[in-house]
Amino acid sequence: MNQTFDTLPAPKHRGRIALLASRWHPELVQRLTGGATEALRRLGWTDDQIEVHELPGAFEFPLYARRLAAGGQHQAVIACALVVDGGIYRHEFVAQAVVDGLMRVQLDSGLPVISASLTPQHFHEHDVHQRFFHEHLALKGVEAAQACAMTLAAHERLAPLAG
Repeated sequence: MNQTFDTLPAPKHRGRIALLASRWHPELVQRLTGGATEALRRLGWTDDQIEVHELPGAFEFPLYARRLAAGGQHQAVIACALVVDGGIYRHEFVAQAVVDGLMRVQLDSGLPVISASLTPQHFHEHDVHQRFFHEHLALKGVEAAQACAMTLAAHERLAPLAG
């Protein structure tokens, strides 16, 4: 289900956003990061506030996100990957470990972590799927950026309640 918004709350403060990009299927993951980057720009972030960090795969995301959170230099993390069934192992285990790890980072650190680590039910590297995912993943990147902006705005609204 696609969930993009024409209008949405955006945070008053815009800090650095880290986009984590898996190197598996880089031509498709680039569509995720590209869609997210363009949406963040439209929402008011500047190019120097948007960083893309390439990692070997999605499995490496949680530890890297934790280190970014500990550094205190980022407002949020958006994790972008395509985790597919390669026939050697069950990709569901990897996908679950990644999402669980990212959630743990978010809960332990308080740094919003948005997952655009997608696990298609059926993915084959033929032209039809390549074309579909080429467009679909750009939209998912936009959705992730919008979710990031909405989450940050919601946290800003909570800030007066915490003090």
